[in-house]
Amino acid sequence: MASGLTETVAQPSTKDATSGIANLKLTSEKSAVISEENGPAYPFYYPYFDPQEKFSPTELFEFTDPGLRADSTKPHLLAEGVTMKLISPYLGTELRGVQLSQLSTEGLDELALFAAERKLVVLRDQDFKDIGTSRQIEIARHFGPIQSNPTSGNVKGYPEFHIVYRDAQLNRREYLNSSRANHTYWHSDGSYELQPPGTTIFFILEQPAYGGDTIFASQVEAYNRLSPEFKKRLEGLRAVHSSVPHVNFERSRKRGGAMRRENIETEHPIVRQHPVTGEKALFVNPGFTKRIVGFKAEESDYLLGFLFDHITKGAHFQVRASYEPVISFAGKDNRVTVHTATPDYDNGARRHAARLTPQAEVPISA
Repeated sequence: MASGLTETVAQPSTKDATSGIANLKLTSEKSAVISEENGPAYPFYYPYFDPQEKFSPTELFEFTDPGLRADSTKPHLLAEGVTMKLISPYLGTELRGVQLSQLSTEGLDELALFAAERKLVVLRDQDFKDIGTSRQIEIARHFGPIQSNPTSGNVKGYPEFHIVYRDAQLNRREYLNSSRANHTYWHSDGSYELQPPGTTIFFILEQPAYGGDTIFASQVEAYNRLSPEFKKRLEGLRAVHSSVPHVNFERSRKRGGAMRRENIETEHPIVRQHPVTGEKALFVNPGFTKRIVGFKAEESDYLLGFLFDHITKGAHFQVRASYEPVISFAGKDNRVTVHTATPDYDNGARRHAARLTPQAEVPISA
């Protein structure tokens, strides 16, 4: 938005989640006059932290992947008029002409299958950010119970949302005060959960004119590139995934990260099998995987170090997903991908997005 330009934007709810945003001028319960000087275009989704908000410990639940119900030809998702562009042979497809908010139950099943097959699906020209929280949550729940993030900013009254937000002040403060020269943070969302996320929804509210992409890597292709003998050595191994790094990361950002649930550490197989495609994939990530069960510290560090290096440097099975100023939606299969944000945009820019993170099955060994 150009300096001094104003526009009227619809808010998705009458709930007030705008605490902490200076100079926001409300013209009615459902609209706001927004300018470059007075805050985000979607203030309802400003990150909210309540130190008193607490969640119960996680419990196991039954889960059937909706992709198992899908028609393999995907007639509802890939209907007439839909255009498709492959980003890479190994992961990533861009679709135009599909409106997520209008997909039928069958179409959502097909999207789950397509995300499992392609690992990442980017939908362009979406109205998802304007359909309201109830409908957004309803669509996300089609893919599984939604994780309530234990530490990051959410929406007031709606803990299902994980909010991504940086603006001019926050960008510059984090950049200047960071103790790291490299700002990549490769991870798989919530891999520490008893039942980690599966098909995940990420939608853009505001995006810089350039930069701010996400890099994704295929854990299936990372596994496929290993030698047969090395694959045999990984069979049966389990690793510990911990939520502690998530808590520490949020606290390091000095913006009020909450502690809504006790930390959790969970053992998962190093190689897991997808319930829909049957593909084998590595299931370790530098963000949350801490050690290999039964190994001594040096042994664990050595093997995990190799796997992390292999995954994060494997440019041939990675893609860089860009988000156009016209709303983009990224649906990824969290079970078979890792990703990292790239905070490479201008320090004066605002990047604002939200994630809904449905959980899936207990990982099973390949």
